[in-house]
Amino acid sequence: MEQNVFFLPHEGLKLAELAEFLGAELANSDHADVIVRSVAPIHRARAGDVCYILSRRNRDEFGTCEASAVICDKALVDLVPPHIPVILSSNPHAAFAMAGGLFYPAALRPVVFSGEGEIAPSAVIDPSARLEKGVIVEPLAVIGAHAEIGEGTRIGAHSIIGPNVKIGRDCSIAAGASVLCALIGNGVIIHNGVRIGQDGFGYAPGPRGMIKIVQIGRVIIQDKVEIGANTTIDRGAMDDTVIGEGTKIDNQVQIGHNVQIGRHCAIVAQVGIAGSTKIGNGVQIGGQVGIKGHVTIGDGVQIAAKSGIMTDLAAGGQYGGVPARPLKDYLREAAQQVSKSKLRGRNPGGKEND
Repeated sequence: MEQNVFFLPHEGLKLAELAEFLGAELANSDHADVIVRSVAPIHRARAGDVCYILSRRNRDEFGTCEASAVICDKALVDLVPPHIPVILSSNPHAAFAMAGGLFYPAALRPVVFSGEGEIAPSAVIDPSARLEKGVIVEPLAVIGAHAEIGEGTRIGAHSIIGPNVKIGRDCSIAAGASVLCALIGNGVIIHNGVRIGQDGFGYAPGPRGMIKIVQIGRVIIQDKVEIGANTTIDRGAMDDTVIGEGTKIDNQVQIGHNVQIGRHCAIVAQVGIAGSTKIGNGVQIGGQVGIKGHVTIGDGVQIAAKSGIMTDLAAGGQYGGVPARPLKDYLREAAQQVSKSKLRGRNPGGKEND
């Protein structure tokens, strides 16, 4: 890959320093002074790069690897060519993620569009709004009456913070986002184009068509949540929509009114969660999953991509398919369907039809 002008390499760290930061161990102390500056996948890692390996399936990628170090578990050390230094970690994936954040801290937050000056002249801030010291407001952002924003938070260009919204400390609100009717904790990252706190989808059939049901709840987002670009989170109807601490939400996710999501969940792109759904802690939801309203999903549930959730799901289970059922059943049924399809493609003589 050509030199990336958007994210320049780190000035350099010794492997001993990197291993200490990761809480890991150098396999050979003779490599302590080797300098590393960046991260890369195994197959194209060059001098100065750190890579990682999780499986023996990737062993062939070392054929083109020129990395200055590889992070791996003790069980995979025998795969690493002897000339490449090894950092031993019981969780190489997490260690590699930490290394990437150390080398490229700016890439952990939305892109900055202006300098480090605190308040851009073109920003519009209501006189009654309260901003702690160190708040940065980029050009053309709008902050409404009685809003409160904590120290170290950055409000991106063209973003809108509505009246009475409260945002904690060290948050990033990216360009073009809108935050209304919301209370947001500390260390929250909201990416470009996110829409938080607009009214939910609620109507009652009437004699002359649909009658809008007022949505007078809030959105509560707890600490260290990250919300991907163009995701929408509706405010509650009469209760609150809640996103639990540490939950990570991908791009283009729709979360309906009154939804309650627990702590440390992972929700992948294009998931749709209908109103009043309750999701436990540590739940993982694959891409393009659709979840019916008023269902409960237990702690630790894993849901395969493109599944449809129509009923409650018990804690700790793995589910897939439409409608969703235990993952083993879904995979078995899918295999049977593939087998039947292949059989239908053959004539009685055993030859495939043209």
